[in-house]
Amino acid sequence: MIYNRDKAVEYANRWAYGRNPKFFDFSEIGGDCTNFASQCIYAGSGVMNYTPLYGWYYRTVNDRTPSWTGVNELYRFLVNNKGAGPQGRVTDLRGIEKGDIIQLKFQPGERFDHTPVVVDAGDGTPRTIKVAAHSRDSNCRPLSSYSYIQLRPIHIFNVGE
Repeated sequence: MIYNRDKAVEYANRWAYGRNPKFFDFSEIGGDCTNFASQCIYAGSGVMNYTPLYGWYYRTVNDRTPSWTGVNELYRFLVNNKGAGPQGRVTDLRGIEKGDIIQLKFQPGERFDHTPVVVDAGDGTPRTIKVAAHSRDSNCRPLSSYSYIQLRPIHIFNVGE
């Protein structure tokens, strides 16, 4: 299946400063950024992966996979998924398109900390790439406005059925 980037961005624009009542708001318990990114990706893909533990789905706050809300878990799911749901690969900024995600690392260490959604890829530079995110809610925010030490652009290239 083809990933519908327009639907992902429409969702991001609609909910960047609000919360869809169909999903729990994790803002007060670790952050809502990857939950929001997963919602956007789901809006563009329309397919969840119901594989217990290692899939990517949300039914309720207590019935979801770690990849739905965890920054690093979402990365592992996207780049390793060969089954149902979105499939991604790490790229450089020039390989990013709207509806993709760019994960950010704010502190030294192995783990990344934040998952904004690309709403405008611009010319592939941090100054022109615009993102939407939760936790510190924003929309059309320049990627360059973040103080990150590393980034991980993930391009969604397919949706498995």
